[in-house]
Amino acid sequence: MSKLGKLLSELCPDGVEYVDLADVARISNGKDHKHLADGEFPVYGSGGIMRYADQYIYDQESVLIPRKGSIGNIFYVNTPFWTVDTIFYTKISERILPKFLYYYLTMVHVEDLNEAGGVPSLTKTVLDKVRIALPPLPVQSEIVRILDKFSELTAELTAELTARKRQYEYYRDSLLSFDVNRDGVKWKKIVQVAQVSSGGTPQKGKHEYWENGTIKWLGSTVCKGKKSVDEVTDYITELGLKNSSARVLQEGTTLIAMVGATIGKVAYLTFKASTNQNVAALYPLDEEELNPSYLFYTCQNLYPQFTSFASGKLAIANLTFIRNLKIPIPTKKEQERIVRILDKFDALTTDITAGLPAEIAARQKQYEYYRDKLLTFKEVS
Repeated sequence: MSKLGKLLSELCPDGVEYVDLADVARISNGKDHKHLADGEFPVYGSGGIMRYADQYIYDQESVLIPRKGSIGNIFYVNTPFWTVDTIFYTKISERILPKFLYYYLTMVHVEDLNEAGGVPSLTKTVLDKVRIALPPLPVQSEIVRILDKFSELTAELTAELTARKRQYEYYRDSLLSFDVNRDGVKWKKIVQVAQVSSGGTPQKGKHEYWENGTIKWLGSTVCKGKKSVDEVTDYITELGLKNSSARVLQEGTTLIAMVGATIGKVAYLTFKASTNQNVAALYPLDEEELNPSYLFYTCQNLYPQFTSFASGKLAIANLTFIRNLKIPIPTKKEQERIVRILDKFDALTTDITAGLPAEIAARQKQYEYYRDKLLTFKEVS
């Protein structure tokens, strides 16, 4: 029998007590942070750490529960901190380990308690009534130890993924940094080597343009800087395609977002699809001169030019701007070599069916399975 099994049989053979959250933790509101000077203490909002300030609101272990916004983001904190008014902090009773409470609240999915019709939100009244299992402290401690091990494995993989992404960016930048006068490398405007176009949006009021559509239709949010498209914004019909400026793009097309937060980010079509007017589509005029995959990778390196164009404001990059951007064109053999190297890095760092993202997803599912199993108890009569 495992250590946990022995503890359960010895300390709570008939089940465990269940209590309201209010019985083991006092929920407190955060406060405005704008008057605080910069310092060493983390300031938490519903999305995580916002900044570091010179004062703290609480200096004991705590579990932070968002009140508005990203209400599924629960945080365990064991250093002094400040919270803003969009996130609660908790003062926890000695009857429950703070880390145990953290794991338990992630299991019960407090985000499902959202009663608001607009911005997701939680109230103290609702949270106070959340039922919490309260096994003896030695049982809590052993469960925390086990779940910490799972969390550490996921954290290690996530750190490795971050390192691999940096390595990928380094090699990409190195491989695509050509001397203007280097033999065999020509710098050309995109318009000289690629067809550049944008899509369109069928009239929203025409149901026949959208209902039962079979043609994939993509918006600029699919451009995430990786060599894939892992979502479809919507589907349009043949009639919608015919009566708009949208057109079906072939596989191997490079997409560049032209507006908003995603401006300058790219994607690579692995299937036929159409796009809206906020996405530029690039495909080589001559594949003997320009490899479609090489075009994608070299367009990744254009991102700083788009952010400079936007200059912190909401901007739309037009097709003329894109057509006049210059890219290096090495020999076809060199392009293929670069693509082979970068494809391996891309798969390792972005592929959700293989590589590190897949392993992290598998570890996360394993963690959630054991977390739910470990934190499910028979209630004592």
